[in-house]
This record gives sequence, C-alpha cells and structure tokens, in this order.
Amino acid sequence: MRNIMRSTRFALLAFAIPGVAITQAKPAKPAKPAAPADWTVVDAALGRSGTMMPGDVNRYAFGRGDLSVVSHGVTVKTSFALGGWLAFRMTSAQDAMMMGDLVLLESEVAPVIASLQANGVSQSALHNHMNGETPAVWYLHVMAHGNPAALARAARTALELTKTPLGTPAPAAASTVDLDTAAINRLIGVPGKVVGGVLQYSVPRVETIRSGGHEMPPGMGTATPINFQPTGDGKAAIIGDFVMLASEVNLVIKVLSEGGIMVTTIHSHWLDESPHVIMAHFWANDDAVKLARVLGAALDKTKSKRAPGLK
Repeated sequence: MRNIMRSTRFALLAFAIPGVAITQAKPAKPAKPAAPADWTVVDAALGRSGTMMPGDVNRYAFGRGDLSVVSHGVTVKTSFALGGWLAFRMTSAQDAMMMGDLVLLESEVAPVIASLQANGVSQSALHNHMNGETPAVWYLHVMAHGNPAALARAARTALELTKTPLGTPAPAAASTVDLDTAAINRLIGVPGKVVGGVLQYSVPRVETIRSGGHEMPPGMGTATPINFQPTGDGKAAIIGDFVMLASEVNLVIKVLSEGGIMVTTIHSHWLDESPHVIMAHFWANDDAVKLARVLGAALDKTKSKRAPGLK
C-alpha cells in the first residue's frame, strides 16, 4: 500500500462514492438559516465541545498530537499542519451538514474510509499537504448531511480506528511567537492569532460558497488558512492552502513560485460546491516577513476579504 500511495501523492483526487448520502448540487433557492441547535448530543458523541464560529458553524478539533512528523528538517507542530477537524452547521430543524478534514497515517486511510462508507459519510478528497515528511501524512476530506448526532457517531467510530487522541483535550496554553507579527498582519491583511506556538491566519473569500444549496461559511473550510511556525532568527516555516477560482489558480502559483514558495499539491476539497474552487497547498522556510510579502501578493490575485486597516 505504501508504494501505491507514494506514487499518487501528487494526484488530484476528488471522487464520489455510490450509495452514500451526498448528491450533486441542484439549482435551488438559497436555504434559510436553521434555528440554533442544541449541540450537547454532538459534544457527547465526539467526546469534546466544539467552537462556535461565525455563520452558526460548530467546529471540533482533532489534532494529531500523537504524531512526531518532520518535514524538510522542521519538526511539525500539531497546530501547524496536523490539525484535523469536523465542522457542523444546521440546515433544517433536524438535519445538519458536516464537513471535515481528517489527518491520517497511510495505514489508517483504508480502515477509516471503510468505516465512514459503512455509516453513510462520503469522502470528497484524499491528498497530501506537505511533501517529503516522515512519516507520510494524508488528509481525508469528508462530507455528509443528516441527523447531527448520527453524523458525529459515524465520525467518532472512524476516528477510533486511528491513534488520534480522543480524550477531552486540555485547555490550550497561552503562547507567543518570536516573529514580527505586526508586519506580517499588515502584509497578510487580516489579524493573526497564536495557537500552540504557531501564528495562524484565516482569509475568507468574497463569494458565498454553497454545497447542495446550503451556505458553507469560512469555518467549514472555505477560507484560505496560512500558518507560520517560527524556526529561529526571524525565520518561519509556512504552510496553508489558497482557496481559488479556476481563473485565479495560475496567477497565484506564479507569484508563489517566483517568490520562493513551493507549491506542494493542487486539488479540490468538495464534490458539489458552487462556485467551484481549487486549493493550492504550499511550503517554505525563510524570513517570515519576506514570505508574508509574497503571500500578500498572491492574495492580491484572489477575491479575498482583507481588513482595510491592515491591507
């Protein structure tokens, strides 16, 4: 399996599986926002509380703190590139939409997919974010619609087949980064936050992105994430993925490539989103402000929402 998966690490994978709950988007009037949900049953099924985000999204973190991953000589922090997640949003009084990105080892991919399929959860993409890392890490995107508690139980059953820490997570300790955050904020154009020793950004798009007629707010994965992990002397490793329209893809790639930022993979994350968006993941390790300048120039090629006071 390792040889097969290694040979396809840069393939563009997004596939539909027959017999599951996801259907292609049909022309429909935009769905009205559902009433606020009681998330306690989902919390109980997943063994933790979620974080409420704008747009009535409840997002649950499943970081792979059990892994020790090294990429290009950098020991990867969990909050840098190993942060799996599931996000829920009610679409009616009884039903929810679930999206997620599960961080898996190669040996975990097949059993997790089999479990999800058996319980009605679809897979929409499988790919790498980094390259050359040890051990190899895969990212499995999942999506489903239905009873939120049932969806949560299906996801938990699959996660139990992995070594993902599933106990109640400890509160995040306060941390700082030895980087010029003010300069980086101005160049990225949105304020960052420090989580687990990593400076994180989330840059939403101007458009409303929908799946099956239902809005997917930024918390469901439609914003561009950018992470800086300090590596000393003002340098940082960076990782993230640009969320782009087809017309923006090569404009962004050109800026990144000319600026010394390596594009590691290009693919889609969903099956039926509208408008259709493509993701380009990237990696570099260099002066943090220099890299932020390149990232800001690449964001200029996209229709992204950036704070006027910072940009």
